[in-house]
Amino acid sequence: MPFNTSPDGAQIFYKDWGKGRPVVFSHGWPLTSDAWDVELKMVADHGFRGIAHDRRGHGRSSQTWDGNDMDTYVADLAALIENLDLRDVVLVGHSTGGGEVVRYAARKANGRVSKVFTAGAIPPVMIKSDKNPEGLPLEAFDQIRAGVLADRSQFYKDLSAQFYGTNRDGSQISQGARDDFWRQGMTVGLKAAYDCVKAFSESDFTEDLQAIDVPMIIAQGDDDQIVPIHDAAMKAVPLVKNAELKVYPGAPHGIAGPYQQALDKDLLTFIS
Repeated sequence: MPFNTSPDGAQIFYKDWGKGRPVVFSHGWPLTSDAWDVELKMVADHGFRGIAHDRRGHGRSSQTWDGNDMDTYVADLAALIENLDLRDVVLVGHSTGGGEVVRYAARKANGRVSKVFTAGAIPPVMIKSDKNPEGLPLEAFDQIRAGVLADRSQFYKDLSAQFYGTNRDGSQISQGARDDFWRQGMTVGLKAAYDCVKAFSESDFTEDLQAIDVPMIIAQGDDDQIVPIHDAAMKAVPLVKNAELKVYPGAPHGIAGPYQQALDKDLLTFIS
């Protein structure tokens, strides 16, 4: 299995499928690069090089005690892209990974990035404050941390319903998809899972979005129960110089089922 060494010595696992223009994927919380397998195969089948890593503390990467914060996540991504000497990169990020690729594109890309695509992404900022009164209160994220500490196995099983919208009438998402969410979540170290809640909820990407100067698609389902669209995509689009909004009616946070089919079609068109 391939690993990349980060500046602090952390070993970051990554998948590298296909040949051609690189498309680099970043996953959400509490998942791994496995969440992007369908898309990795899709881009590789269409003449691109699909790359996805396990964020530190997640999956097969090092479970470091320190560094479970957004700036270190971005440094890990930068080290991977630089060590593989990737150029003309298309960045794709879901949820927490959306924040990761936005910050990388704004602060670390050094001309290596040509396009950005996010789905259900956390930018601009999730937490409620005087500057962001429509955000989610701190108590909501404290409940997530408490669930992770108390019984993360059951917490992930329960959370998968909101993640994939199976608590909505007419959902077409399988139990298998929910089981895979649990499987991936259970590979995440407890410290990483706990610390990452602060990283995805309190990081402010407003200035990062304003700094992006390459074409960008900001995609989101309008029934996202994890990252509410009115405080995410709807606020992010006006901040980016060259951004297009894609809204998927009735789609949840998790990329699966009909939502995945529609999003993958738009992604392939965008990178082609």
